[in-house]
Amino acid sequence: MFGQMDIILIGGAVLLLFGPSKLPELMRGMGKGLKEFKKAQSDIEAEINKVIDAPEVKTTKSEKES
Repeated sequence: MFGQMDIILIGGAVLLLFGPSKLPELMRGMGKGLKEFKKAQSDIEAEINKVIDAPEVKTTKSEKES
């Protein structure tokens, strides 16, 4: 996906744009956002699995197959 040189260039550009004082705050915010995204993704995945495993759905599927 990204090579080592690409990551270094992106890091340098971010450092130039935001400066060294804002960089830790920016990374912390990105980490929190990524954590929230992963939590929402797992919540949605659990909800979908709960609906798929519901008895009504299984009964309906077996009735249609007959």
